[in-house]
Amino acid sequence: MDFALMGRVWVYFADAALVTVQISALAILLGLILGAVAALGSLSVKAYLRWPSRAYVSVFRGTPALIQLFLLYFGGPQVGIHLDPFEAGVIGLGVNIGAYMCESIRGAIISVDKGQVEAGRCLGMGHVQVMRKVILPQAARMMVRPLGVNSIALIKGSAIVSTISVLELSYTAHRYISSTYKPFEMFILASIFYLIIVSIFSYGVGKIDKRVSLEN
Repeated sequence: MDFALMGRVWVYFADAALVTVQISALAILLGLILGAVAALGSLSVKAYLRWPSRAYVSVFRGTPALIQLFLLYFGGPQVGIHLDPFEAGVIGLGVNIGAYMCESIRGAIISVDKGQVEAGRCLGMGHVQVMRKVILPQAARMMVRPLGVNSIALIKGSAIVSTISVLELSYTAHRYISSTYKPFEMFILASIFYLIIVSIFSYGVGKIDKRVSLEN
């Protein structure tokens, strides 16, 4: 293995790792927003909110993320949507992971004891108040771990944005392979940076999960 080569190019992989972190963080934030809205919509008694939310989850969980990304980036201009690779990557990953986060959030909400809801109603709370003051605070504690798993899957899956030329870790590895003909070393470097990012994020999720468990 060419350690000298790895020592010369690792700094470029570090820059690419920063792009991976940025695109993943923004996509996770977008996914959380979409997932929360879709989860609340899917639990609504109003059909015009429930069915679009369920359709969103079915479509984006039932089709490959790569195809969704290609439709957005390459097909978008045909319908007037013009995005640069970074923007398309954030939106594509965010919308996709939002469908999975929706199910995690929805599962946490429906797992709250119905007696809690009835108690809130007995205190004169309306539906919105019960959701905000009773259900969501309890459900939030159960969301941490599954949402963390979803987020880690997104970080690793963010490699697909290399297919639309986002200068993240996978794209950087392929670019240096074409000039050095050293695929083993380049993919090892990319894997090391992915492992560092995922390990740091997993540690943070674990700390949050432990804290909310103690509070519970």
